[in-house]
Amino acid sequence: MSQPRKVRTAIAMLNMGGPSTLNEVPSFLKNLFSDSEIIPLGPLQNVLSDIISKRRSPKIAEQYASIGGGSPIGHWTNYQGEALCKLLDEIRPESAPHKHYTMFRYANPLTEAALKQMKDDGAERAIAFSQYPQWSCTTTGSSMNHLWRELKRLDMGTQFKWSLIDRWNTHPGYIAALSQRVKIGLEQFAPEDRHKVVIMFSAHSVPMKVVYKGDPYTKEIASTSEHVMKHLNLPNTHILSWQSKVGYLPWMGPSTSDVIKGLARQGHKHVLAVPVAFTSDHIETLYEIDIEYAEEAHAAGIEHFKRSPSLNDEPLLVEAMAELVKEHLDSETLCSPAYALNCPQCENPTCRSIMNPIKPYSRLRDAAKGVPTPQSVAELQ
Repeated sequence: MSQPRKVRTAIAMLNMGGPSTLNEVPSFLKNLFSDSEIIPLGPLQNVLSDIISKRRSPKIAEQYASIGGGSPIGHWTNYQGEALCKLLDEIRPESAPHKHYTMFRYANPLTEAALKQMKDDGAERAIAFSQYPQWSCTTTGSSMNHLWRELKRLDMGTQFKWSLIDRWNTHPGYIAALSQRVKIGLEQFAPEDRHKVVIMFSAHSVPMKVVYKGDPYTKEIASTSEHVMKHLNLPNTHILSWQSKVGYLPWMGPSTSDVIKGLARQGHKHVLAVPVAFTSDHIETLYEIDIEYAEEAHAAGIEHFKRSPSLNDEPLLVEAMAELVKEHLDSETLCSPAYALNCPQCENPTCRSIMNPIKPYSRLRDAAKGVPTPQSVAELQ
């Protein structure tokens, strides 16, 4: 029996992840609240993360129970990854076989397990492919920083040659895929009412302290929304809202809840919620939008509140992702030009590093000072 060919190109699909069962909720929350790059809790981070995760676990578990007992994000990431690599093997055989590795930040499969599997599969060339189309230091940035730290901890700093797909918020294929889902969403309204529908793009919010540091996430979310509306070329008006705030500190607004209530006060009866920045269903769509916001909308007087389906199994998304990777490999791109520019108020020594890059790389803040960028295990803090 012939041995399977070793993996030539590893596609590491980075995401926050979600608990696949109710039993995983406490560990998921513990990992989330332990991440100071997303939720900074100061010198007592470890103690406070324990307290917060234990206090929130019962309520969050109830939410997951209401959507079937766990997050489907692992299922959809694997579905998209398998379809992506199958298509890549066809359109770019010179870098085949390709294999995807689900690399979650806070839930199984964790980064460590994915890296070990990549090593066992004999992979040498790797692409860190963010599954957040819009960059934020709290999502893509946190995941990539964790990737570099895990490579160092596992003594695998030179095991793979890395390049990055760190943002793709205006890629034509992605815009086409998201637009297609909006069209499907509009079909839930009566034909004579569709022109009345307010299209509400709803994105996961971020703390204002992150925005003030210069994080580009809010700008990239807005850009995605504008590109989708231009692609659709419909008479509908649209608005951008922000969901999933945690804690009492200021977060980006207006909140999706406030937008819904405001639209209702103005007499709007038809609203389509469009999850943007999410490439698949998870708690923010299935519970927060479909249950919580739907109830708020109906209570406020919005008679027809619908959600466009998430990208999940959208064929145009797989085609977009495959084309994105192909373009990345064909051009021998290391990362986007924006990756090298740290947020103006960034003080994190790890941010925007690349361990063992496929070509020489320097962060702009290091180049400006004549300081080499951390690229090796020894240099990375």
